[in-house]
Amino acid sequence: MTNKKIDVTIVGAGPAGVSAAVILARAGKKVLLVDRSDKAGDKNVFGGCIYAKQTAEIFPKFWETAPIERSITEEKIIMLTDYESTDFSYRFSSKGSYKAFTVLRSKWDRWCIEQAEKEGVYFAPKTLVTNLLVENGKVTGIQTENEKFHSDIVIIADGVNSLLAKQIGLRKEFTSENVTLNVKEVWKLPRQRLEDRFNINSDTGVAAKILGGPLKDMFAMGFMYTNKDTVSIGLGISLDELKNHKLKPYELLDDLKEHPSISPYLKDAEFVEYSAHMIPEGSINNIPKLYDNRVMVIGDAAGFVNNIHFEGTNLAMLSGKLAAETAIFALENSDCSANALSMYYEKLKQSIIIKDLTTHYNTIPVLKKNIKTITTMYPEFACQFFDILSNADGIPKRAKYRGFVSKILKSGVIPKSIPLGLFAMEKCFKK
Repeated sequence: MTNKKIDVTIVGAGPAGVSAAVILARAGKKVLLVDRSDKAGDKNVFGGCIYAKQTAEIFPKFWETAPIERSITEEKIIMLTDYESTDFSYRFSSKGSYKAFTVLRSKWDRWCIEQAEKEGVYFAPKTLVTNLLVENGKVTGIQTENEKFHSDIVIIADGVNSLLAKQIGLRKEFTSENVTLNVKEVWKLPRQRLEDRFNINSDTGVAAKILGGPLKDMFAMGFMYTNKDTVSIGLGISLDELKNHKLKPYELLDDLKEHPSISPYLKDAEFVEYSAHMIPEGSINNIPKLYDNRVMVIGDAAGFVNNIHFEGTNLAMLSGKLAAETAIFALENSDCSANALSMYYEKLKQSIIIKDLTTHYNTIPVLKKNIKTITTMYPEFACQFFDILSNADGIPKRAKYRGFVSKILKSGVIPKSIPLGLFAMEKCFKK
């Protein structure tokens, strides 16, 4: 490909970049996909799930051949106090309607690259892009450590730090309050033992979110996912929290693993790997400019993460698809100007990406303001309620319920309708 003119160069071979590449190649465009890693997926940190709907738009019926780990059939929220926990689980059948799958990105990304190459994408690993080529205010290609590649359009998919988007002024540095650090470990277990512990069968899996415990009073959440014979466990925490509390993320993860309600899942497991990665918090208020003359920004580089719902890969893949569709239109009309590429943002506005990020425009600030309520008081109240419900210790239930409801009312953290509903339960008890 040296010194050859190509239609589109894509920098970054994660879910966003590879999705854009596949859509472009299927339309007969000449595509160069570059990545600085030796192999796709080597530098990716991921919990994690991929979501069936958006993934199938790029790779139809991917679950038949892709290296998926398990189909998610249970979503679980685990609320921890210092020594207790309350779990809320939603179980569903995956038959005929897959929602999400756990994958290991080192395997998944390589499979995606293989599919892209079959479509005609030229993949160049171990390629570090040092800067964009710009002439008369227009991006004309990329400069690597060794050579230049010219193309009509460049799509930037180089992740949360996105040095390239910064170079041409499309975005500024994310501040510590707008970035979350994710740390993750993978632990290996015999497959049957893993399935017994999580109450799943050979194909099904669990995705768990964890609140409280060692993460109480902080804007942080733990996660745990079942793979075929490994468990991925980790946490995401605001950089501000790490700085203000002077915490080390791996020590916080150790504390989480040692909690009496979490440690049994990992008992006698073999440690496989540790990884860490920053992700944007995802807010409509922090989205950078997404296009200019002959260039577009997608995926994490664009801030497309919905942390409220743990969505990132689906938004990345969808943004890659929409950018590719825009590029196809622009190329076929011989107009790659900023005005032509503005179609990309119009497509985004009609998609779940902008709609959902707009819906949650103020959610993260509200959560941060009420974080003690969410990560400390709610878990405590949940555990106290179930303790009252299940404990036959000789203390009259009326006194217990009154004390519990009074405590909730005094805290002021729960709408009065809920405690009043609990008071109404007294009518069920004969005086």
